Amino acid sequence: MCFHSLVSMTDQQLAKHFRVTLENMEELAPQFHINAFTYPKTPVITNLKKNALQRYQWGLIPSWSKDEEIKKYTLNAKVETIHEKPSFKGNVKNRCLVPSNGFYEWQWLDEKGKSKRKFIIKVKGEEVFAFAGLWSEWTNKKTGEVIHTYTILTTEANELMSEIHNSKKRMPIIVRPDEYDKWLNQEEIDFNGNELTAELSD
Repeated sequence: MCFHSLVSMTDQQLAKHFRVTLENMEELAPQFHINAFTYPKTPVITNLKKNALQRYQWGLIPSWSKDEEIKKYTLNAKVETIHEKPSFKGNVKNRCLVPSNGFYEWQWLDEKGKSKRKFIIKVKGEEVFAFAGLWSEWTNKKTGEVIHTYTILTTEANELMSEIHNSKKRMPIIVRPDEYDKWLNQEEIDFNGNELTAELSD
């Protein structure tokens, strides 16, 4: 799964890397440990605005949802079931890239996970990369506020991630730079096309 990540670059640096502009973004300091369960707003690039970096809230809220409670269950989406799950099937065409500089995962050292080792995982040779995501637009019926949210897609873990994420054996889908447009254009991409590196983290 993917619930902890980092964005160590500024918005300007991300925009330069992805060759996009900044849109209505309040400058935030680099975030070296982003906890999905705080439902933060992080940079994204969507298929509707491919040339703009925006901030969406992590934790997808489908347009039909009565309230925000569902977001605690939609931080990640299994790519194998997005066409079936009610939470995601209405948003499979709403694709986005979620820029990141790395993500954290814990390796279980015992059967119940009472003892763990924390790793930071990055893409070999890449300072920044992008998770594959889906986004949604939801309107709070009580306040009228329009909230844009996203989820990160996951797939079966590769050999490295199977050793680290040895409890669930899942990993986030990371889009190769040469497949950014393919993902946003709803084309097929290689889910395990990146070589990852892992180091122990404090």
